[in-house]
Amino acid sequence: MPELPEVEVVRRGLADHVLDRRIARVEVLHPRAVRRHPTGADDFTGRLTGRTLSAAARRGKYLWLELDTAGLGDDALLAHLGMSGQMLVEPPDAPDEKHLRVRVRFDDDGPELRFVDQRTFGGLSVHPLAAAAGGGLVPEPVAHIARDPMDPAFSADDAVAALRRRRTEVKRALLDQTVVSGIGNIYADEALWRARLHGTRPTGKLTRAQGHAVLDAATTVMHEALAQGGTSFDALYVNVNGASGYFDRSLNVYGRADRACRRCGTPIRRDAFMNRSSFTCPRCQPAPRPRR
Repeated sequence: MPELPEVEVVRRGLADHVLDRRIARVEVLHPRAVRRHPTGADDFTGRLTGRTLSAAARRGKYLWLELDTAGLGDDALLAHLGMSGQMLVEPPDAPDEKHLRVRVRFDDDGPELRFVDQRTFGGLSVHPLAAAAGGGLVPEPVAHIARDPMDPAFSADDAVAALRRRRTEVKRALLDQTVVSGIGNIYADEALWRARLHGTRPTGKLTRAQGHAVLDAATTVMHEALAQGGTSFDALYVNVNGASGYFDRSLNVYGRADRACRRCGTPIRRDAFMNRSSFTCPRCQPAPRPRR
């Protein structure tokens, strides 16, 4: 799943190419692409046609395009990228992608916005903006999502306190988007490695200094990933122009099972985790002792 840096790359591309443009026509080419829109495809296209895209916004891993009011209230086009969703900006005469699901045409006859999704786990929907946890306005379905470490209004002290209140393991808490948003499996493993913490450490035993260390590490690694266009393990994670990021070459622990730790040389360990995998260095990140 794309995490904060990958989504931010897409948001910036959309901000450069589709803002202040009026939507002339919307085509839904696969019903699953709008299944999260509560009132169906016809209402989806009707809510967008004639509207102008006024802002490209993000909170954590969630991306949306705000719409001018046009007398219809404050709405936003929410994009859920899922495992393979892509928001592409293409010339109108460019051949259709094999897995094109939604096409948005503009009245300036310029480049169109296309939602492409091979696995159809993602989707688009239109929702009113609502007050969010931690402040600000976001689409209603993501109102419960916490601020992320790149948000100017993010409070590290509050996030650390929330982490320590959870009665779980630190990695599970980092992935809880109601605690701190934007961090997924890849950057959680990278942050924990940098902070020299094992993901199974109980949050109740996490010191404030350790909490700040792992959040600082997550912020740093996500900034580094963003500078390299994000992490792309295959052709599915791309920016609006179809280009892949290359931060996967800089990963220190994720996906490096049995390879030498870049810090101490110990082989990296892979463990099953929530139907996924966790990667740790047994020496740099000793596992907590099991409870008796």
